[in-house]
Amino acid sequence: MTSPFSRPALICNSQSGSHDDAVLAEIAETCRSASTPLVAVFSLPDDDIPGAADLAARDIDLLLVWTGDGTINAAATQAAGWDGAILPLPGGTLNLLSKALHGDRPAPEILTDVLEGKGQRRPIPTIQSDGGNAFITIVAGPATRWAEVRETMRQDGLIEASRAAPDALDTMMNAPGVAVAGHDGAYPAVILTPTSGGIRADGILTEGTADVLRHGLAWLGGDFRDGPSEEIANGGTIILESEAPISLEYDGELGETASPARFGLGTSAVDFVATA
Repeated sequence: MTSPFSRPALICNSQSGSHDDAVLAEIAETCRSASTPLVAVFSLPDDDIPGAADLAARDIDLLLVWTGDGTINAAATQAAGWDGAILPLPGGTLNLLSKALHGDRPAPEILTDVLEGKGQRRPIPTIQSDGGNAFITIVAGPATRWAEVRETMRQDGLIEASRAAPDALDTMMNAPGVAVAGHDGAYPAVILTPTSGGIRADGILTEGTADVLRHGLAWLGGDFRDGPSEEIANGGTIILESEAPISLEYDGELGETASPARFGLGTSAVDFVATA
C-alpha cells in the first residue's frame, strides 16, 4: 500500500528521561521500511522546534512529535498554517494527546498504521485563552501544585517528592479555590477539556481523606483526571473565577492567570493524524 505521506520528519528530546535510543532507531526503521525515510530529525534541546515556513521549505508533509504533551503543544503552535500533518507519538510522562488520538499504544505501532494509510487526518478541538492554548486539557486551581511534586519525583526521586508533598496538600486544601462563573461552589481544581461539542469543565472533589489520597496518587502515578470529580458545565466559553491568581497547567506546562479568566473553544490551525 502506498503511504499517504512521503517526507516525514521527527521531533524528539534527547535529554528527556523518557528518551530511548532503541525506540528512536525503531521509528527510523519503520519509516525506511515504508519507503518514506526521515528527511530531518530535530533533536531538542540542541535544535529549535521548526516553524511552518521551515517545514514547507523542506517539503515535509508529516511531522512526528515523539515527546511530551507540552512539546507537542509547542510544535503545533509553531506549525500553525502549515499544510502538512502532525503525528503525536508517546514520548513523555503522561502522553495524554497521543492516548486521545491513538489509545495506549507504542510509537512504532502507531507510525506503522499511519504510513499504511490507516490514520485519519483532521484538525482537533482546542482551548484558547489569553495565557495560551491547550490541545488536550487545562487544569486550573491550587491543586496544580501536585504537578510540581510529580516533576520533583521524576527528576529527583520519591524521597524529595515526599518532602514537597505536604506543601502541595496544604495548598490544595486551603488556598482559594476556583469556580465556574454562573455555577455555585469553588474547587481545588477545575479541569477543562476541549471536545467537538464544547469545553467540558469538571471540578475535582476532596470531600474526605479517601478523595484527597486518590487525587495525590492520580497526580503522581499517571493521569490526574483519574481522581474523583463532577461535571460542572459544558459550553463554547468557560469563565473561571477565584479570589487569588489562578494557577494553570496547559498540556503539562505550568502558568498563572488573573481572575476572571476566559477560555474559549477553538480548532487547531494544523491537522493531526489519529488512528483510534
